[in-house]
Amino acid sequence: MLAMEKDFDSKLKIQENSSAAGNVQRSKSFAFRAPQENFSIQDFELGKIYGVGSYSKVVRAKKKDTGVVYALKIMDKKFITKENKTAYVKLERIVLDQLDHPGIVRLFFTFQDTFSIYMALESCEGGELFDQITRKGRLSEDEARFYAAEVVDALEYIHSLGLIHRDIKPENLLLTAEGHIKIADFGSVKPMQDSRITVLPNAAASDDKACTFVGTAAYVPPEVLNSSPATFGNDLWALGCTLYQMLSGTSPFKDASEWLIFQRIIARDLRFPDYFSEEAIDLIDRLLDLNPTRRPGAGPDGYAVLKMHPFFKGVDWKNIRDQNPPKLAPEAGGVDWKNIRDQNPPKLAPEAGDGYAKPDGNASATTSDGNAHVTRLASIDSFDSKWQQFLEPGESVLMISNVKKLQKLTSKKVQLILTNKPKLIYVDPSKLIAKGNMLWSDNPSELSVQVTSPSHFKICTPKKVMSLEDAKQRAWQWKKAIEGLQNR
Repeated sequence: MLAMEKDFDSKLKIQENSSAAGNVQRSKSFAFRAPQENFSIQDFELGKIYGVGSYSKVVRAKKKDTGVVYALKIMDKKFITKENKTAYVKLERIVLDQLDHPGIVRLFFTFQDTFSIYMALESCEGGELFDQITRKGRLSEDEARFYAAEVVDALEYIHSLGLIHRDIKPENLLLTAEGHIKIADFGSVKPMQDSRITVLPNAAASDDKACTFVGTAAYVPPEVLNSSPATFGNDLWALGCTLYQMLSGTSPFKDASEWLIFQRIIARDLRFPDYFSEEAIDLIDRLLDLNPTRRPGAGPDGYAVLKMHPFFKGVDWKNIRDQNPPKLAPEAGGVDWKNIRDQNPPKLAPEAGDGYAKPDGNASATTSDGNAHVTRLASIDSFDSKWQQFLEPGESVLMISNVKKLQKLTSKKVQLILTNKPKLIYVDPSKLIAKGNMLWSDNPSELSVQVTSPSHFKICTPKKVMSLEDAKQRAWQWKKAIEGLQNR
C-alpha cells in the first residue's frame, strides 16, 4: 500500500513554488490559492452524502475545530491510478483553484491520506437546481429567467478564461442557502489553447481524440456525438437543454435509453409545450441550433447577443447577484429527496448527478433518474456497427452497457444489449461472441428486474437469476427500459 501511495504522489504532486502574478501560462510549478493541508479525515464530523460517483463521493463535513461546513469530495487513489485518471483530478484541482466568481463553487483546501485525496468545496445548502425542479414540477418563467441569467453570468466568466465546462445541467447548478446559483463539478473542464488559466504540462488539457466524448447524455450537443472538437457552443447547447427542463420539468430529448436520446439529439427532434412563451421558445430554439457557432453567446459578438435576447428583458446584468432569488421549495415533510431519487427515480430526463463530484473527466453521467458519474460515450456509428452482427434485420439497440456479471467468487465483463424485438442478450465484449440471452416475457412474474443499488441489479426469470453491476450506475434505467417494453 505504501508503494502505491508513493506512486500516486509522484504523479499528482504539484510544487507550490511562486509564479509570476497575472502571467497565466502552462507551467511546471504553481502557487495554490487553496492550500494543500496536513489535515486528517478525523478532523471532520461527516454528515449526509450529497452524491456518489464511480471513484468519488461528496459528503457534508464540518471541521471540528472551526465548525465550518464544507462539501468534502473524497476520491479513491487506487481507482484513480488504476484507471489513469490522475491527470483529470489534477486539472480539476488546478482550474478550481484559479476560479474566482460568485457564481462558481469555491475550493478551499485539499489534503490526502493513504487511501484518498480530499477537496474541501463550498457547501451549497440550497441543494441542486434539479431538486427544485423536481419539487415544484416545473419552474415559472420568472424563476427560470432568474436562474438562467445567473448561469449565463457565470458561463460568460468561465468562457472569458478560455475554459469549457462540458457538463452544464441542473444537477451541477447548486443553490446557496439564499437561493443563488453556483456552477459545480469541473471534472470535465477543458482549457482551450489560448486559455488564461495556468495548466501544468501533464494535466489533461487536451483530449480531442476522435471518440472521446464528455458530458451527460441528455445534454450532449450533436457535434460532440459527431466527434467534433469541443467549443464554447457545447455549454450553450447544454444551457438551452437546462432552460427547457426548468420550464417543463423534463429535458428536451428525454427517452428510454441513451441510444434513443442520441438519435433524437442528432435529428434535433425538439417539441415545445403549449405553455412556453414565444420568447422562451425562441431562445431555446437558438441555443439548440445544430451549428454551434450560431448559438447566442458563441458568435463574434459574444455574450452581448445572449444577454439582449427578449427572454432576459428586465434583467439587471450589472447587479445580478444583488437581486432577490426565487423562494426555495423545502423538502416536503422532511423527506430526503436525494434518497428518494436513488431508490425510485422520477420519470424525467436521463442523466442526473450529485452536483459536486463527477468521477472522471469523460462523458455521460447517468440520468435524472440516478446518481451522476462520468463515462465515455461511444459514437453513434461505431456503437451501431460493432454490435450489428448480433441483431436481426430491422432490429435496433435500445440500451447497451458494459457490465459485470457477478458470480459467487468471480465476475465477468459482458456487453448487455436490449433491443426493440424485444430481446435481452449478453456478449463477450473482447471476443465478440454471444454468450446467451434472457428469455423474454411480457409477464413480470416471468421476467423482472430487481434494483439493489444505483449500480447493482438482478434480471430474474424462472430458470435464471443474473446479478449485474453497471459502472455507469444505470440500474434504474435498465429496470425502466425493460419494464417499458413489457408494458407496450
